[in-house]
Amino acid sequence: MDKSLTDELKWRGFAYQTTLQPGDLDKQKFTFYFGVDPSADSMTIGNLAAAMMVRHFIAHGHKAFLLVGGATGVIGDPDGKNRERELLSQEELERNKKAIADQYKTIFAGQEFEVVDNADWFKDVNYIDFLRDVGKHVPMRQMLNREFVQSRLGEDSSGISYAEFSYSLIQGYDFLHLFKTKGATLQVCGSDQWGNSIAGVELIRRIENKEAHVWSAPLIINKTTGEKFGKTEDGAVWLDGQKTTPYKFYQFWLNVEDENVEQYLKIYTLLSKPEIEKVIAEFKGNPGQRKAQKTLAGEVTKLIHGDEALKSVKEHTEYLSVSPSPSAAPGIEARLGDNLVDLLAQTELAGSKSDARRLLESGGIYINDKQVKKDKLDESDFIDGYLKLRRGKTLQNTVFVALKKS
Repeated sequence: MDKSLTDELKWRGFAYQTTLQPGDLDKQKFTFYFGVDPSADSMTIGNLAAAMMVRHFIAHGHKAFLLVGGATGVIGDPDGKNRERELLSQEELERNKKAIADQYKTIFAGQEFEVVDNADWFKDVNYIDFLRDVGKHVPMRQMLNREFVQSRLGEDSSGISYAEFSYSLIQGYDFLHLFKTKGATLQVCGSDQWGNSIAGVELIRRIENKEAHVWSAPLIINKTTGEKFGKTEDGAVWLDGQKTTPYKFYQFWLNVEDENVEQYLKIYTLLSKPEIEKVIAEFKGNPGQRKAQKTLAGEVTKLIHGDEALKSVKEHTEYLSVSPSPSAAPGIEARLGDNLVDLLAQTELAGSKSDARRLLESGGIYINDKQVKKDKLDESDFIDGYLKLRRGKTLQNTVFVALKKS
């Protein structure tokens, strides 16, 4: 590759704290792991930043294990939380684990990796054996000095349970287990996981008398607001299209501030340095065209939602830029619950109601580029008050329908 991994990570903004010596990543190939707890049924763009860093490790020949925290998710990481987490049911955990694993497959499509679940090794761990074989090697001072413990034990704080207090010990054991069974000697993480990762390094040193390491990336900060990147007025930006629609996902990236866009191109896309420099040069030459934001939105939406979804949201965005409100639309409106056969006849995508029924039954009708065979419109059909209705695969046979306010 043109650039060493260390140089690549530094240029893209993925270098924060590490136990490695300069150049170690370029002198040898590591087996490493990266993990996400299933605290929700989707990752956010905060998780995506760290995952994009992992892609560069893989691209440079390092072997990846991607962990789904089925065991740690039972407790939930207390770091950064000022009160106890609500416990998830086993059914919620199972659903969330599957969702995270599926998103790994999307983000790392075409890459070499193995998904592991820490519930698989913790289910057979005996509590007394764990205290003797692991807990005995962890000094209380090390755990009490953690910032989140200190903040939760303060005079006006909510306190902390033994379960959440023990979280870093449990995550540390993950590193020890993967070191012993998979040969992992490196954990890759965001800076908020530094303390938990070091707990694993210390366990490996104390129990195995061996060396292990951590590489962490800084949290992404919005330079304009000074706040953690990835939050909107509606909350987190999710990778799941049901939680943040592909259209809203695309719009989020399209609307990032000018001063932040170059940083996000480096972090959230796989474009090379010359490609990003070319985009930024064009952007600076004509900021009004928003070349950088359009490139960013296109690359990230394609990675997470695919080519078809990107094509759809770009068409939708172009249409709404011309017709931003129902009053400016071409007079076609519909309500939730309206009959789709009637709507097809009204829009003249079908010559008659019988023609509309035939098209629906044969799979010839698409809403927002998804084939449909249903009778009535529902809330999921509308994106920001519009739906795109198409007959067949020809883009010319497309109309946009506005949601009529009742």
